[in-house]
Amino acid sequence: MDESMNIATKIAKPGSHGFDAGRLARIDDFLRETYIDSGKLANAQILVGRDGEVVHFSSVGAAREGGKPVDETSLFRIASMTKPVTSIAFMMLVEEGKVAVDTPVHHVLPEFRNIGVYNGGGGSVPFVTKPTAEPMRMVDLLRHTSGLTYSFQNRSNVDAAYREGKIENWHGNLDLDGFVAALGQIPLEFSPGEAWNYSVSTDVLGAVVERVSGMKLPEFFRTRIFAPLKMDDSFFAVPADKIDRLTDCYTLVPGKGRVMYDRGAESAWSVMPKLVSGGGGLVSTSLDYHRFCRMCLNGGELDGARIVGRKTIELMTQNHLPGGSDLAAMSKSLFSEAANAGTGFGLGFAVNIDVARSMIPGSVGEYYWGGMFSTAFFIDPVERLTMVFMTQMSPSNTYPIRRELKTMIYSALT
Repeated sequence: MDESMNIATKIAKPGSHGFDAGRLARIDDFLRETYIDSGKLANAQILVGRDGEVVHFSSVGAAREGGKPVDETSLFRIASMTKPVTSIAFMMLVEEGKVAVDTPVHHVLPEFRNIGVYNGGGGSVPFVTKPTAEPMRMVDLLRHTSGLTYSFQNRSNVDAAYREGKIENWHGNLDLDGFVAALGQIPLEFSPGEAWNYSVSTDVLGAVVERVSGMKLPEFFRTRIFAPLKMDDSFFAVPADKIDRLTDCYTLVPGKGRVMYDRGAESAWSVMPKLVSGGGGLVSTSLDYHRFCRMCLNGGELDGARIVGRKTIELMTQNHLPGGSDLAAMSKSLFSEAANAGTGFGLGFAVNIDVARSMIPGSVGEYYWGGMFSTAFFIDPVERLTMVFMTQMSPSNTYPIRRELKTMIYSALT
């Protein structure tokens, strides 16, 4: 597969890092035969790292329809892989003593002061609410136990109100402050801490970062995280001189198959959105996100740039679900980027707490997330192993590709 890209990146010998090179190479054939040749995906790129070294990096497929192959410069919409970046940004402010993990959200966002829990109504009937049992705290935003939801969950009168108000529309009439104000007028689905639901929590956390730091989120990311980590190809809006590197993006339409969702050449991601999404707005490359993963694996530091402290990463990557629960017990979500069994949730990451229940090879303490366009990453501190996978196909649960790749990577360890 490597003939499809001009790799300038130094690739370490897999054998010197505890990998069977032949078994790693099987991943390339698998991606091509199962996903690219069949037309299920237009392209795929995978980067496997161990001990901070790239041990496998390959691409297949075209970046754009009829265009050049995907290569290491290709830009991908990473969607919810933005969430760990926003979570790290928040924890940087915690380390500075400006906010705490248990701070009530309304102390920073007063729009949430009187938010109640759904107790009836909706549609043409006014909402009826009851008080929350506990205030929503920052930890609830970080671990998705806030009672907020996503409009695409399609399972309640609350998410219907999100849809009706078009409050998640990036290029609509709301900026981040307007988004928070609108959310403050809609009830929560449940009292904070009582259940888990994949939601706009991390977008709200982005507003917290703005209010506490006094900086706009894109500027905070650029100056405090991306510049120190030399993540020069990560941004909310692709600069004009890099737009030729942005890949096409597809979605699966029942009865039609794979159809174009967003053309790289005239992408919505070429314009700075009015509503900056800390929950899903970033574009990045495999190499940039690999640097983010390396920083996490190194305990918050990379190449002399310390982003957060080692103990902060340890705190973020423990299971914070109440009572040590897992998503199988707590999730009300119709959809998320994680499997539920054996999965806990930390401060911005899903965390593997029971390998046997997950039924995929892995390690206790491994943490991960993915994005709606089927991108994914994981970080395994036990094996000192990282993976970044890029493609552009929604929804991300269309194919079991993450499970397949993870199984193949772990099977290549010697």
